[in-house]
Amino acid sequence: MQEEVENRTVTLIVSGSRFTGRLLKAAISKYMAHLKEKKAKKSRDAPVIPKGKQTVKQLVGQNQGVSNLEITDPSVRDFEKIARKYGVDYAVKKDRSTTPPKYMIFFKARDADALTAAFSEYSSKKVKKASRPSVLARLNHFKDLVKNAITDHTRKKERER
Repeated sequence: MQEEVENRTVTLIVSGSRFTGRLLKAAISKYMAHLKEKKAKKSRDAPVIPKGKQTVKQLVGQNQGVSNLEITDPSVRDFEKIARKYGVDYAVKKDRSTTPPKYMIFFKARDADALTAAFSEYSSKKVKKASRPSVLARLNHFKDLVKNAITDHTRKKERER
């Protein structure tokens, strides 16, 4: 118990001709400012490790295994949502030399299970999206049906007497 109290004790030396309450307040506020500055400097000096989406250079610079996946579908946002959900670090690089452009996704995760779960969810989402018909296709189908429908626009006028 005594050791804990000694570790938390702060020695503050103040020189002055008369020791007043204002002098004590000023000394304590300067000490608190010093602690705050020390803490801010410590946080600035610490290297920041990026998480989630990052550049390829940052991803490779973390000295861990990086894998890649090639996607031709322009809906990369679906993968980005799922990767954030599972805590996968990734980088997206667009290859514009081909038409349509290809997307290279470089990724790494601390856990292989997280990668497996992310890719299984992404693939199931793509299969589900491909199996349902598009709204625009259904709309065009109904437009054609309405166009081809035979409608009788002639009016018949009969007078009753």
